[in-house]
Amino acid sequence: MPFGPLGRCAIAASLLLAATAGAFAQPAPLAPRDVPAKSIPVPTTVSPELQKIIAQPLRTAWDTPPKTPEGWKQLAETIRATAAPNVEAMRQRLNVRVEPGTMAGVKIYTVTPEKIRPENADRTLVQIHGGCYVLNPAEAALPEAMLIAAIGGYRVIAVDYRMPPEAYFPAALDDSMAVYKAIIVKTDPKRVGLIGTSAGGALVLEMGLRAKQLGLPMPGAIASGTPMSDSTKTGDTFYTNAMLDNVLVSTEGFCDAAAAFYANGHDMKDPLISPVYGDMGGFPPTILTSGTRDLLLSNTVRVHRKLRNLGIDSFLQVYEGQSHAQYGRDDRIPETREAFGEIGEFFGKHLKR
Repeated sequence: MPFGPLGRCAIAASLLLAATAGAFAQPAPLAPRDVPAKSIPVPTTVSPELQKIIAQPLRTAWDTPPKTPEGWKQLAETIRATAAPNVEAMRQRLNVRVEPGTMAGVKIYTVTPEKIRPENADRTLVQIHGGCYVLNPAEAALPEAMLIAAIGGYRVIAVDYRMPPEAYFPAALDDSMAVYKAIIVKTDPKRVGLIGTSAGGALVLEMGLRAKQLGLPMPGAIASGTPMSDSTKTGDTFYTNAMLDNVLVSTEGFCDAAAAFYANGHDMKDPLISPVYGDMGGFPPTILTSGTRDLLLSNTVRVHRKLRNLGIDSFLQVYEGQSHAQYGRDDRIPETREAFGEIGEFFGKHLKR
């Protein structure tokens, strides 16, 4: 049956209304998958040394974070005091020199191996420590810097950035950038690499975003270990690895509380807190490291895919059975030397000589 002009207008209006309604309609939530309780054995596919770490119980007090600024400060100091003798023992085993100092008004440690490799003579690594933005001050921050210095043969500047309650967001990033800017005054940025794990893994990504904002040159390469790249608790392994990761354990634990303490009311989706939401176009080659039990495995994978989709040279290494950041736990674990060997080679490949 033919339609007149008014009929055709009515039909067009109806179709437009239907299309508009469809555009604004929210999709029905998909049903979650219920997984039965099960026992997860310690894998026999890793070294005996790592098996002992995997078999350890959940981290003590993981679900009872401090409730006051003073409580967070006391926890950080307790961790520092407990870690100090272990860090010194590691320093002696690795035979590295550690010298405290300041750069651009920021506390630093210069970590020098027994022998800097000839190809690294004019290269510098800047290490940003983890600890959910509020833990691991002073000596407690040094294991990663010592490992990459000794295993990779690099001179490393470890940044001991300000933390709450003395300084909140963006103090950690500001201090890290101040050191980076001071270094690139005298060193070609293409000879500078950034390395960090956990909150440090997020901070080295945030440094790339901040460098873009400030019009500063990018470093030659980045090593981001199991980064806290999304502090909004978004990602598959926040669910699949909950209560399996014996370090972070769950999003209801101390680390998310610490990140919120650092943010001090700031939007947790800000790319300078959750860098996966930032524009990473133009980033340098980046290596990312995680483990199959890591609560932040999805955070790591999402950054890797974002970089790859932007055409950036990005390498992802995932270790069997490891929870959050366990590849940097102890220099006597074979997987630790393997992981830092890979990171050292990545820097060696991409940093300018």
